[in-house]
Amino acid sequence: MKRTSISLADGRELIYFDECDDAVRDQPDRRPLPPPPPASQLRYDPLTDEWVALAVHRQTRTFLPPAEQCPLCPSTPQRLSEIPAPEYAVAVFENRFPALSERVVAEPAAITPFTAARPGQGRCEVVCFTDDHDACFAALPPRRVRTVLDALADRTAVLGGLPGVEQVFCFENRGVEIGVTLHHPHGQIYAYPFVTPRTRSLLGAARRHAERTGGGNLYADVLAAERASGERVVTTNRHWTAYVPAAARWPFEVHVAPHRAVPDLPALTDAERDAFGPLYLDLLRRFDGLFDTPMPYVAAWHQVPVHVERGLGHLHLQLFSIRRAEDKLKYLAGSESAMGVFINDIAPERAADLLRAV
Repeated sequence: MKRTSISLADGRELIYFDECDDAVRDQPDRRPLPPPPPASQLRYDPLTDEWVALAVHRQTRTFLPPAEQCPLCPSTPQRLSEIPAPEYAVAVFENRFPALSERVVAEPAAITPFTAARPGQGRCEVVCFTDDHDACFAALPPRRVRTVLDALADRTAVLGGLPGVEQVFCFENRGVEIGVTLHHPHGQIYAYPFVTPRTRSLLGAARRHAERTGGGNLYADVLAAERASGERVVTTNRHWTAYVPAAARWPFEVHVAPHRAVPDLPALTDAERDAFGPLYLDLLRRFDGLFDTPMPYVAAWHQVPVHVERGLGHLHLQLFSIRRAEDKLKYLAGSESAMGVFINDIAPERAADLLRAV
């Protein structure tokens, strides 16, 4: 894989990840762009011990443009996009409308004696999986999936080294039902200046399990139990297993986990990276085959924090959809949104059966 970094017209970074060493990436960005916005503001919620990002500039971000105006397609002489090259394999660039950025201009004052405020320092990047606007991740060849995985590992390592970054989150949103605002196949990366609430919860459970068992890794033990049972396993190979969690929150939810306990994507071996693509592509095709329609989903890589409790976690991908039937979506209503108590309409064992049958 060849890695080439360039600067866009407004100073943001773009990195090409090419599958051939002779790729030339010297096309300049000729757009007259305004400067990127300053960093957002983080406000502390003392009632939940969580940070909330206020990124008001995101109200003006691009929203479901027609294909001929897609900012993620390659540039042409007639239309310049975020990608200056006329074609590309995988491209990663700083988000033009970031929730977090390194462009800190001032230290905000506290909002109340209980509500601290600080700059939304970090970084948000867009990951373009292909230059084909009409493709989807499930249609990528295994070699491209390996390139995407290598790019995510590269960015995880680089972003984790930035000042103030505590956690790196790689994810893909697919489908307007999920809230996607660009149809072009792409994912995102958030480099947070704190450990996220979800990860803190996972680490807390893992810490208590390690104390009870004398050092056991909770996720590794759960994975071993699921593999031994097999009841909720959808597919597996030498290095990875995809299974429906026994307490799945979403109608169709699958965890894809390496058999070896590793903290993050950079820690995967070449063999593990090669083995991921065929299994994941098979799983995505099963998702799309459930109702013979493209499945809206979130694919979220759970990685351990950059600096703390790295021995407690276990890298895994959480893939889930809000579709519960061909013509029905799972909406987060009162119990889920207000209280955080999920109510699932489909038994995990049934979901696994349906996915295996596709």
